[in-house]
Amino acid sequence: MALAHAAGVLASTGTIIEVTVESVVLDALPETLTQTELKPDVSMALWAVVFAGGIGTRFWPLSTPARPKQLLALVNERPLISETVARLQPLIPADRVLVVTSADIFDAVHSAIPEVPVANMLVEPRPLGTAAALAWAATEIERRAGPKTVFCALHADLAVGSPDRFRDTLREAAGIASRDNHLVVIGATPTRCEPQFGYLHPGARLDEDAGIKEGGACRVNHFVEKPPAHLADTLIAEGALWNTGIFVWQARTVLDELLAHTGELTHGFSALAAGDMQEFSEMVTSVSIDRGLLERSKKVVVLPAEFGWDDVGTWASLRRVRDLDDTGNGIKGPAHCVDASGNIVHTEQGCVVLFGVSGMLVVSIDGLTLVAPLDRAAEMNSLLNQLPSNFRHSPGHGPVRGPELGDVQ
Repeated sequence: MALAHAAGVLASTGTIIEVTVESVVLDALPETLTQTELKPDVSMALWAVVFAGGIGTRFWPLSTPARPKQLLALVNERPLISETVARLQPLIPADRVLVVTSADIFDAVHSAIPEVPVANMLVEPRPLGTAAALAWAATEIERRAGPKTVFCALHADLAVGSPDRFRDTLREAAGIASRDNHLVVIGATPTRCEPQFGYLHPGARLDEDAGIKEGGACRVNHFVEKPPAHLADTLIAEGALWNTGIFVWQARTVLDELLAHTGELTHGFSALAAGDMQEFSEMVTSVSIDRGLLERSKKVVVLPAEFGWDDVGTWASLRRVRDLDDTGNGIKGPAHCVDASGNIVHTEQGCVVLFGVSGMLVVSIDGLTLVAPLDRAAEMNSLLNQLPSNFRHSPGHGPVRGPELGDVQ
């Protein structure tokens, strides 16, 4: 499926849609403009790329291939992807948001974010991995808005406590990326030992001459992905930060770094430049942005930030991002707790009553109920692999093919 000069694909028809977007890029700003004066929502066209693939089997039975995690209303009344796109505004309007997704869920994703133009939906021929998805999106942004255009890249399923501080952080990161061609990773101060997160060790702070205010960005000494608990404790004691998976960089800078360091994509760049996504998908090997680029590039810096970031990764994580009742229960749907504390309840049908229990997960949907200790909520993949095939089905939401899924977030 050739996509030369195409912005997106309609999953249902394969129609190629061409758009032209004029953009003011960062190098058009006066040199005297200081970092505190940078206001990307007014003065520069900051873009965004939202990764909306994956299944999220750890939210079974609610999440399935037909209704993956990013389409679920896990925190409040809107799907996670809807919250993510809304949170970017007014800093980044919907017409400057690209969404990378799959054909299987294209219709559902676009229904959740109708404000994003169809032409901005990049539909993968197959799951490419985030590094390849990034290369495609960066190429598209460069084509539409120019090589120096700055954009942020993030996943559709993050939680943010303070949207205003989140947007302020993106402004600051955009200033760093625009002046020094850095690959900026947003880091968060750990609030607990979390073995399921990625960590990065900050090094020397960037030179003041680069326009970075005190307490700003630092170089990155090394990354540690999902360390065991004892190592996570050590990293935190040494001042390591959580890797939020939110990145900011110039389009051409990140493409040059991918070409230089991400060998898994090397053979696909000519096809990408020609707009042939089918050939590109056949020529690349799946690899993440972290492993394929950030752990290899020398241009990576981290910007510490505090905006209440968290990863909505497991059922247990909802106790941190949902509103809780007086005894620490996070409830969505018709449920009532008596002498019960620290539970997560998600019900879409009927009523659920919890009596005299603590630390439990109860998920009740049409035709299926899951009850488990909350501290084992991250083991959904293991559970799926042990269920008979007729139980690996979320009624009304489609089958879950347990053994071959892998631990998809």
